[in-house]
Amino acid sequence: MAEFERYLKTLPVDETLEVSRFIAEIDNRNKLPRKDKLKMREDFQNALIYYGSIGVAAQEALSRLDLDNLGDFYVRPPTQWYPLDDAAKIYPISLTHGKMAMFRLSVYFKSAVIPELLQIALTFTIKRFPTFATTVKKGFFWHYLDTSRRRYGVQPEKDIPCCPLNVSRSSSQSFRVLYFRNRASVEYFHVLTDGSGAMVFLKTLTAEYLRLLGAKAEAADPEVLNINDVPSEGEAANEFARADKTLGASGFIGKPAVQMSGKHAKIKPCRILHFKMDAQQLKKAAKAKNTSITTYILALFFVAGKRATDEQEGDASIQIPVNMRKYYPSETLRNFSMFFGVRLPLSDIVDVSSIIPDITLQLEQKSTKENMSEMLNSTVRMVRSLRYIPLFIKTPLARIAHAFIADRIFTNNLSNLGVISMPPGLAEHIDSMDSVPGAALTNRASCSMVTFGNTVTLSLSKCTADPTFEESLFALLEADGVTPKVEGSELF
Repeated sequence: MAEFERYLKTLPVDETLEVSRFIAEIDNRNKLPRKDKLKMREDFQNALIYYGSIGVAAQEALSRLDLDNLGDFYVRPPTQWYPLDDAAKIYPISLTHGKMAMFRLSVYFKSAVIPELLQIALTFTIKRFPTFATTVKKGFFWHYLDTSRRRYGVQPEKDIPCCPLNVSRSSSQSFRVLYFRNRASVEYFHVLTDGSGAMVFLKTLTAEYLRLLGAKAEAADPEVLNINDVPSEGEAANEFARADKTLGASGFIGKPAVQMSGKHAKIKPCRILHFKMDAQQLKKAAKAKNTSITTYILALFFVAGKRATDEQEGDASIQIPVNMRKYYPSETLRNFSMFFGVRLPLSDIVDVSSIIPDITLQLEQKSTKENMSEMLNSTVRMVRSLRYIPLFIKTPLARIAHAFIADRIFTNNLSNLGVISMPPGLAEHIDSMDSVPGAALTNRASCSMVTFGNTVTLSLSKCTADPTFEESLFALLEADGVTPKVEGSELF
């Protein structure tokens, strides 16, 4: 590597020897196939070249790149495997061409991403998340996650957000790490995790990247894991059996909801939009209507959704995911979420203020521990009823059922990941965060919301070019004194 040789020539003799020993030691910590081994060596060389280009001394660079952070992850044989959690079991068997349950979490830094350091951050971080360092395999009755020892690489972002991964390839991974300008993103196949587990991974990766840049966290954060700690059994736990079995079970099937109008685009999503809002302005608007931010946004969705449909009768319904960890404290990094729907007849949707009381009541009644536990029980019972049916029989039946039910019982959805923080010393390097849901089968828009600092980012993943929903949403917010800064893509 000519560029690395030029870097070595800039160093004193003693530092040249130390750096050369460091590079040689990488191979001793790495028993991957030759192609991956050479690529990882190049990764560290590129990081050293970058440090040299910005004037970081070789000793400091070697300290930040300490190979102890590799642990023994890249030398151990891949022997561990994990059964899928109960929610994840449906995702691989319902896969159809071009359709995959993907979602994205992103962090926006105040300066451009340094790919060389993001790569090292991933190389160091992945060992702390053994259920992520896996590949999806077929068993006789269910799919499972098999440990995959490989170099996990970052990529420049070139494609449409949340594109399907090719999980059929040998040793393929179920997530990807991307970068574009000042944005670093992780896209996940839902088989791995839910929004909570995904955020822990993103925050830990972000903290390690910022450490490599020279930033230091001034306090601990339970959602920023120590990359050199031994993962606990609880982090890989399937928690679905924890619900109170005396509560019965509730099903997933419901009455079809009214869908927004607009022809489905051939490419999904066909547009990603981010409404970036001042948190204080949004809080003030919600307070003026004597409600919470979530309820206020839901009311806006109902009104904007009614304006965006040609239907005159029927019900609009918005899906709300629920993090079950708030009812059953858990450290699992796997799926542990359920959902419910807030439902209103179109005839009742007159204006924002008039529907807030009904939305508030439904949120209180439907999100109780008892109701959510019944849905957990339903999930567990469904999985158990199918456990002895061979996979080759289950798969076509699941695809038919998924296509028939899918998201038809909802008009759209709102996943609110809440307020996300980073430790002091790291937070000042971050501008904002956002979450992009994957494209739905039926719904014209899927929505997600994240708050970081004083910025609330509401993201819309569109499946139609019809702009009525987002234009109505913008007008409603502006009328209440909230002026969103709208960012996003052109039509794909």
